[in-house]
Amino acid sequence: MEEETPLLNRRPTSTESKINNSKLFLAVFSAVLGNFSFGYSLVYSSPVLPQLARPDADPRLRMGTEQAAWFGSIYTLGAAAGGLGAMLLNDMIGRKLSIMTSAVPSTIGYMLMGGAVDIRMLLVGRFLTGIAGGMTAASIPVYISEISHKAVRGALGSCPQITAVFGMLALYVMGPVVPWRWLAVAGEVPAVLMVVLLAFMPRSPRRLLALGREQQAERALRWLRGKHYDTHIELSAIQHSINTQGKVTWSQLATPIYYKPILISVVMRFLQQMTGITPILVYLETIFSKSTVPLPPSYAASIVGAVRLFSVAVAASLMDKAGRKALLYTSSLLMFLSSLTLTMISHTSAFPPGPAPPNLTMSLDYSSHNAIGNTLDAGPPTAAGLIPLISTMVFIFGYALGWGPITWLLMSEVLPLVARGVASGLCVTVSWLTAFMVTHAFTHLVDRYGLYVPYLCFTVVCVLCLLFTAVCIPETCGRSLEEIENYFRTGRTFTINRSQSVAQSN
Repeated sequence: MEEETPLLNRRPTSTESKINNSKLFLAVFSAVLGNFSFGYSLVYSSPVLPQLARPDADPRLRMGTEQAAWFGSIYTLGAAAGGLGAMLLNDMIGRKLSIMTSAVPSTIGYMLMGGAVDIRMLLVGRFLTGIAGGMTAASIPVYISEISHKAVRGALGSCPQITAVFGMLALYVMGPVVPWRWLAVAGEVPAVLMVVLLAFMPRSPRRLLALGREQQAERALRWLRGKHYDTHIELSAIQHSINTQGKVTWSQLATPIYYKPILISVVMRFLQQMTGITPILVYLETIFSKSTVPLPPSYAASIVGAVRLFSVAVAASLMDKAGRKALLYTSSLLMFLSSLTLTMISHTSAFPPGPAPPNLTMSLDYSSHNAIGNTLDAGPPTAAGLIPLISTMVFIFGYALGWGPITWLLMSEVLPLVARGVASGLCVTVSWLTAFMVTHAFTHLVDRYGLYVPYLCFTVVCVLCLLFTAVCIPETCGRSLEEIENYFRTGRTFTINRSQSVAQSN
């Protein structure tokens, strides 16, 4: 790879030195409130299911194993549908309006769950909040990357993950003390606040230039960068990127500038879910409650959220210093070591074989949980019992350090502008469908083989993540979006030949 622009120790230009980021931070905060709502809605079922499974619950709302399984998993199907919707909305109405539109299914969904009189209302409400989550997951990273400049884009690109973890923590803290209906009412607040704040925020300057609205784009960029910022250079670079892309056709998708970044983004989202992060989080409380570690189960969710929050914050502080690839290498290695340790522990622990459960609907909850508990309960409560807990926490730390936030950031950085809206929706859809598939496959594998086989699969995937990072992912730290597009256009360099660019534009 021939790179003429140095990655490290680059001195800021005179234009960059005049940037005022205060309004940019306000715009990012307004947008990532959607991710707070996303994190909140994702784990909403965690404190609700135990309340609805109790014998004294309303008979019309009481959930058995099958209903509880659908209530927990239907969110991912809604998120996949939301990703597909974002594929159309991002290019039809823009990134900002797509984010604001997500508040509609979110609010309606929480209203249905808060006032539910039967299980169908709960399921429909859960599905609608999933649609909102998929829409925000596809739109917010793209909006942030397009309004940010390269000096802070890495740190701001981690904000969606950080606020999503804050949303999870908020629900975990409120869950034990707030009734589940009021939890649904509280879930409407961040979505409504997001709409109110975003109404005063600018649209993406790149989106405005693509629509031919040069004056609006200049005003939006000046608002984001400050009144003393010279917008001419950045607007010219954006306009050149738009002019060189034009309308994409199906035949053009076979060219490297389009298919390479799209493939990189899709494969990263696929591998991200294949690492097993979703099923590990789904069964984490059961693993903790059945382990020999003297830890109250009610603390498990909070500890997980705290570890994820800490590691994402570390990633945000290092992303524009250490670079994307260094964090991805570290993340892959930590997940590999921890999953390998869990594989060896689950393989050597006693797992009593038994016949298949007579009621398959029961296996989703009780059989898999008992399998996990049998694996971890084997042996006396010694210091060795801490190993599964420590390994699980290291896995979550490693994921949140790299493959959690950076896959979202790289998706918004490498996707070509002309196909960014559709491609980002495709990536989110692939991610959620993979999460749904892996979570259900994990349950059946644990029922039949114990934890050894799924953990072994996750270990292999972590090796693939390491190899994929080394071979396919470019280092985008310190690069503008135009320079990244030039890398895929030329196949060898990030540096843009300005004289050639002027000639092409003329």
